[in-house]
Amino acid sequence: MKTAKRRYPTPALEKGLDILELFAHEPSGLTKSEVARRLNRTVSEIFRMLLCLEERGYITRSDEDDHFRLSLRIFRMALEYPPTKRLVSEALPVMQELVHQLNQSVHLGVLEGGHVVIIAQADSPVSPGFYVKAGSIVDLMHAATGHVILAHIPAEQRNRAVEMWQHQTGNRVPKDLEEHLEKIREQGYEERDSYQMRGVINITYPVLDETSTAVAALTVPFLARLEDPTTPKTVRTALRDASLKLTEAVGGLHHPTHQAEKKPAKRPRIPQPEA
Repeated sequence: MKTAKRRYPTPALEKGLDILELFAHEPSGLTKSEVARRLNRTVSEIFRMLLCLEERGYITRSDEDDHFRLSLRIFRMALEYPPTKRLVSEALPVMQELVHQLNQSVHLGVLEGGHVVIIAQADSPVSPGFYVKAGSIVDLMHAATGHVILAHIPAEQRNRAVEMWQHQTGNRVPKDLEEHLEKIREQGYEERDSYQMRGVINITYPVLDETSTAVAALTVPFLARLEDPTTPKTVRTALRDASLKLTEAVGGLHHPTHQAEKKPAKRPRIPQPEA
């Protein structure tokens, strides 16, 4: 897939965006020298950019180690964007009801460029538990949330997201990605072992708009507990109902396979990148 040639280059804007995208992957922060080195630029080229971004509140600087870090301003702006704000507002009551029903945490993720951003999260009312905090940025190819959204969006939008992921990570697309997404489309949801935590099973359903396109996905990172009757099947049933409720709340159309519980396919292996 070829990237369209830019007709109107804007070097200063691109430089600022490069800095913000770099900080999105560096939660511990970077010094101005490290930013310059990572972006293959001189310190003088990025110094004024850093000062401007700091003055506007997009990044902050630590007095202790002189590291710049991304602030929460962009995340707050995203939440204030009307469709996102409405989605979170509708989702939180549904998610709170779900966690008390299952004693498991749940999070709501959206596709943002080549990544998944967690825009809302509800904790399990019991301990121990596993959760992904709101505001987290997750690798698109390492998230059941991302795969479920990719499986339920138009091909053009999906290709664009995958292209951006390749550009941002420098990695190759897993060779069995399309086959994997097709299985999700047929089943209507994803159930798979976590990419990051042993013993955690991610169960994910899409939230759909009026064109049956995914605008988000609800995920329960299921963690089995001794003497707790909750099972993956219990989670599937409750999470399916929650996703239907949220889909209806945002004026969306149901996925045809969501109307009745289906026996899940064998949990797929994690797609491996090409050598």
